Amino acid sequence: MASEFVIEDGFVVVNKPPPNPSAEILPHLLLADISDTVDKLSASLWPVNRTIHDHPELGFKEVIAHDTLTAFMSTQPGWRVTRSAYGLETAWVAVLDSGKAGPAVSFNVEMDALPGIGHACGHNLIAIASVAAGLAAGQVMLRRQCRGKIVMFGTPAEEGGGGKIKLLQRGAYQSHRVDISLLSHPGIIPSSALVHTTAYTRFQAEYFGREAHAAAAPWEGINALDALITAYNALSVLRQQTMPSDIIQGHITSGGSAPNIIHAYAAGVFVIRAETNGRLQELRKKVDACFTAGATATGATLKVTEMNAYADHVPNRVLGRRIPEDQDVDEIRGASMASTDQGDISHAMPSLMPGFKIKPGPGPGGSGPHNPGFADSAGTRQSFDKGLEVAKALAGTALDVLMEERTTRRDQEGVET
Repeated sequence: MASEFVIEDGFVVVNKPPPNPSAEILPHLLLADISDTVDKLSASLWPVNRTIHDHPELGFKEVIAHDTLTAFMSTQPGWRVTRSAYGLETAWVAVLDSGKAGPAVSFNVEMDALPGIGHACGHNLIAIASVAAGLAAGQVMLRRQCRGKIVMFGTPAEEGGGGKIKLLQRGAYQSHRVDISLLSHPGIIPSSALVHTTAYTRFQAEYFGREAHAAAAPWEGINALDALITAYNALSVLRQQTMPSDIIQGHITSGGSAPNIIHAYAAGVFVIRAETNGRLQELRKKVDACFTAGATATGATLKVTEMNAYADHVPNRVLGRRIPEDQDVDEIRGASMASTDQGDISHAMPSLMPGFKIKPGPGPGGSGPHNPGFADSAGTRQSFDKGLEVAKALAGTALDVLMEERTTRRDQEGVET
């Protein structure tokens, strides 16, 4: 492990002051420059926000969002825009280069919505905050003659599709030599500078048995549904001994075709979440034993197909040191039981994903994310303004890095995750 960094309680921390210590925050005039720049962008970004919010699209199908955002970015002086980037139809890249070698700061722009409930995770606000922050940081970078470049990535399919992971695997971040990755996320929990999210894995479990007449000769069959129910019940028993931060979810996708048949096939999709990647691996072994038990008890054959998996998001405290200076946060540290593909980015490079609080939407359940009421709240002008507030903080973080004129990536080499 590099001597400068350790992970403590799920956060990247530093053992010695960085070259630009916390006390040396950006001058007041520079902060005002960032704020004024974001404010001037507000009028042009509002219709972009409304278009994305009012035309929700599922992962990898964000055509309207892609076209709207790339058309807007193409009107911004100096930005080089690439549409349908890295073999993904709705991914895109926009780059503003100072022309002088220096750090590369990236902003991820999420676009996808949820089935049936629209932008109930507020990805329209995530997009606007990242675009506003990137544009403001870029303009100030040029005015202040900083070294480096700003890179925006249009990242599709955060909701289960792992768009950022695909871009990472296809070399998007490496090809632009990205040093740090910035993002934000709305919610109804307290705003926080350092947000840690859970590690997540998803898989399909299928059982194969043998059909028989359920009344005339049930002994000739092997009941795949019994195997799945046994596994499901075993998971319920397992929960008695799991940690409070462990989450096991699932649903049956196929439970047979008729009640008078011994079912030859049954299947379900299951999700496991844990606080860290290491804990997720421990929990997965116990979960796997539950499914093996179903097969052993019934004689059915088990097939497990891995689906998407996200690493836990490990925020970088050095990057987050100035967020409270620029954003009205309720707490420094924050934890979410949700998961995001930004987690995988945080294990590849320093990452920051501050959370910002918006007004809960109408309806039951507190109307937080993944609730129809939250989609309503995400479309309001008040929530849009909250997104611009966090954009100022993200832009300030980007300028901090650019003004240091050093490669932040080197600070995280060897960090254990």
